[in-house]
Amino acid sequence: MPNSKPIPPRKGVLDLASSFASSFRSASPIAQEIVARDLAECSEDEMAEDDRLSGDDNDGSGSEVGIDGGPVLYQQPTGVAFGYRRPSIVTDQVTEPRLTRVERKQSRNAERSLLRDNYLLPPKHIPEEQPGPFRRLYKALFSTKVRKPLHDEEVPRIAIQPTESSPLLPDGGANRATLPHDRLDEQWDAAVASGMIETTWQREAQTIATYSRSLILTFLLQYSVNIASIFAVGRIGKIELGAVSLATMSANILCYAPMQGLATSLDTLCAQAYGSGHKHLVGLQLQRMIYFLWSLIIPIAVLFFFAKDILLHIVPDPQSAELAGLYLRIAIAGIPGFAAFEAGKRFVQSQGLFIATTYVLLIAAPINIFVNWFLVWHLGWGFIGAPISVALTQTLMPLLLLAYVLFVDGSQCWGGFTRRALTNWGPMIKLALPGMVMVMAEWLAFEILTLVASQFGTSYLAAQSILVTVSATTFMVPFPVSIAASTRIANLIGARLVKAAQTAAKVAFAAGCIIGLFNLTLLASLRDQIPRLFTQDEEVIAIVASVLPLVAVMQIFDALAAVAHGLLRGIGKQSFGGYANLGIYYILALPVSFATAFALDWKLTGLWLGTTVGLALVAAIEYWYTCISDWEQSARDAEDRNAAG
Repeated sequence: MPNSKPIPPRKGVLDLASSFASSFRSASPIAQEIVARDLAECSEDEMAEDDRLSGDDNDGSGSEVGIDGGPVLYQQPTGVAFGYRRPSIVTDQVTEPRLTRVERKQSRNAERSLLRDNYLLPPKHIPEEQPGPFRRLYKALFSTKVRKPLHDEEVPRIAIQPTESSPLLPDGGANRATLPHDRLDEQWDAAVASGMIETTWQREAQTIATYSRSLILTFLLQYSVNIASIFAVGRIGKIELGAVSLATMSANILCYAPMQGLATSLDTLCAQAYGSGHKHLVGLQLQRMIYFLWSLIIPIAVLFFFAKDILLHIVPDPQSAELAGLYLRIAIAGIPGFAAFEAGKRFVQSQGLFIATTYVLLIAAPINIFVNWFLVWHLGWGFIGAPISVALTQTLMPLLLLAYVLFVDGSQCWGGFTRRALTNWGPMIKLALPGMVMVMAEWLAFEILTLVASQFGTSYLAAQSILVTVSATTFMVPFPVSIAASTRIANLIGARLVKAAQTAAKVAFAAGCIIGLFNLTLLASLRDQIPRLFTQDEEVIAIVASVLPLVAVMQIFDALAAVAHGLLRGIGKQSFGGYANLGIYYILALPVSFATAFALDWKLTGLWLGTTVGLALVAAIEYWYTCISDWEQSARDAEDRNAAG
């Protein structure tokens, strides 16, 4: 630890200002510097408390010694409920938090399972001597075991040197399937070094499906907070439907996307603070980010308050602009809660508590739907009920997350309120700004189409609102699958199982194709029914029905592009995918959209044609780059990071 003098608990205003200003002159690497500064400023009492907490966590886990430095075959997917419609650029690897006791056990079980499937450990259950035809068919389709050698004597054996605790007899009352952890390490390392660990598509499909199911639910629940307003208001009229879309787009660009992008810095900061062993630093990073985001509320509130006047100069229909401005004025009340929740969910996820946000959304999403119906229709408040419902839900979500931390889990990383949260902002902001720029750039590339659609009239703006909502909802399926695939591939790469990682990549690609075809079939077959869920205006329904076949075709490329980006994240090449997205969206997709929409007068069909062409090219380029990438080098890079970590 650096030999610096601890900062006194009370500081003057000038000292705080000086510390704040000097923090912007920090050197790189930024994240390590932030944690190092915080560690240097820790008081002895705080350090003692952290040591006590760390000791408590290690009680009874002596048998797990050494696993933190070994391969990790089980790890919860990161990026849960981040709220992105599109993947953003992350130029650096995010340092993952240390495994919890449960995750260490699951990693061990995954190692044993792979050893059994490769016949390097005895099976968990005695196989049937003469299985029936249905049993054989089931095993052929769903068994995770690799193809067995023709003769038992060809099954490779790993020689492990005996120790003082080794049994004298071959079986010795202890089955090799339940090797102690130190012996399992030897067996695993020897098998990996000998290239004997293989996997099957059945195992990888099972793993990715297990990871994905909870993620899909979480993303759909979070997105339902927005689409509930569109459903509730859409049946009032097409003007109101278009105004909701216009207001949501404006809120995304001016507030939600910037705050989500800035909060991504906590993915690194909280994880590194947690990994440092001083848990109270996680709470310190949370406080800093919340205060920082809240400091941005004033300028955002000013923009929201005068949004009507701004939109009147952009949108041809004045009534849509006025309603959108009214929506944004009311939405100001929910911004503090939105900012707190964006920071808070990183706080719990850095501790491995990914299920916390799912529990929060399982409660908040149904409440949001009920409040929308109650205000808009039951009380007859109409359009104004939608933004009130959103603001109430955004305020409720951080309170529910706080209740989870207080009464369930996560409070061990809260060290109490401290004045140090008002210092050392400079490196944090420098780390957060790239995330904000990338998220905003990718949101803007898609949300700008909504603004362009308003130039064609109220009916087209309402139709665009429906199309954007439908495509964003269907995207909530392949995007979580891409997160699950990237997690699985990264784990296998980290465990030096390159061939297994490539098998998982092939399974992910097949999953993207299946999801894309399913979404295509769904949208194409229900082209006349889907718009009626949102509106009763026949003109809007006809426009949506005419464009939906093209949007349905786009689903294939949308799903494939999402999975391709997940593969790049898994091998540590996510920067290429991010830059490919931005370049193609702005250089190709948007110009094609504008040219076909205005020059050829294809209107919404032209707008979506450019998006479809762009996504197809993104998917093709990213899969090409994935195929030519050196996966062995990615494994070596991961090994170097683990050794240095």
